[in-house]
Amino acid sequence: MKTRINLFTSLVMASLASISFAQTTPAIVFPTAPPPPYVTPETPQGTGPYPAIMESDRSLVTHTIYRPQNLAALGTQKLPIVAWGNGACVNVGNRFRFFLSEIASYGFLAIAVGPIGPKEAEFAISGSVRGQPAPNSPAAIQAAAGETSVPGTLGRAQTTATQLIDAIDWAIAENARPGSKYFGKLDTSKIAVMGQSCGGLQAIDAAHDPRVTTLGVWNSGAFPDNNMAWNIAAARATKDSLKTLHAATIYVSGEPSDVAYPNAEDDFTRIEGIPVFRAWREKTGHTGTYREPNGGSFGKVGVTWLQWQLKGDKAAAKMFLGADCGLCTNPEWHVKKKNID
Repeated sequence: MKTRINLFTSLVMASLASISFAQTTPAIVFPTAPPPPYVTPETPQGTGPYPAIMESDRSLVTHTIYRPQNLAALGTQKLPIVAWGNGACVNVGNRFRFFLSEIASYGFLAIAVGPIGPKEAEFAISGSVRGQPAPNSPAAIQAAAGETSVPGTLGRAQTTATQLIDAIDWAIAENARPGSKYFGKLDTSKIAVMGQSCGGLQAIDAAHDPRVTTLGVWNSGAFPDNNMAWNIAAARATKDSLKTLHAATIYVSGEPSDVAYPNAEDDFTRIEGIPVFRAWREKTGHTGTYREPNGGSFGKVGVTWLQWQLKGDKAAAKMFLGADCGLCTNPEWHVKKKNID
């Protein structure tokens, strides 16, 4: 049995070492608000008008679904679709539970890559809770070849960018299937793909699907090495691929010590011809605020962006539009934008 050096860790760091900023900026761990107590998947969560539950569906066992508990309360309102890729490309769908529950509670159907894992996955800061690799993922291919990762490392990606497309395909099919709880209840013309870190690379790849309305890249960005995203995330997300994005895009990260900060900054400078919003938050690292109650500050930004982009909410748009936008005037945040105002 052979042992391969952990590609996810070594290749990422090797690539970032080529960026002078990453060479001189130490990793910093900032204090965050304690996560909320654990509750069962069927316990409604979120601050929105439609408290959301987390569940599995036997027709999509490879993913985890976040939806308003009471679909009838929506009346004639339809749910836009949000497909989510996890940080570290882990195949664990409850990894970003607080963040995704908050989004769903505002009237969205959020679908995360990976089945529901142990409750520890919801609280751990690192990617130590990983689950089983998805079929055709780099980790599954590695295992089939009889190779193992170095003990104590993250290992290769357990997921692929195609799983975001699988989530979209499933939601559209359910919306059209008589007898489905989602029959006629989804807005299949309004679709977001989003992801954090490794999952952000997968989201960039999936955003090239013409059905996608908006892209969210969280603590992530393309690498200078065109092979990097494929090697670590099974995603085709290169600097060149940024030129063919068609949907309004938001990049959110922590401060300059966030290892993905230089990647996000560089992506912003390269993207042209579409609306793109770039925001980073002070005293925030690569792990963001996802595991704070309701996703913390990142949860608020994510919800509001989706309300604007997928629901046309003019009040939500004020967080992003104009020189005096909500994030522009918030001392915690730093903002740049193109083709937005």
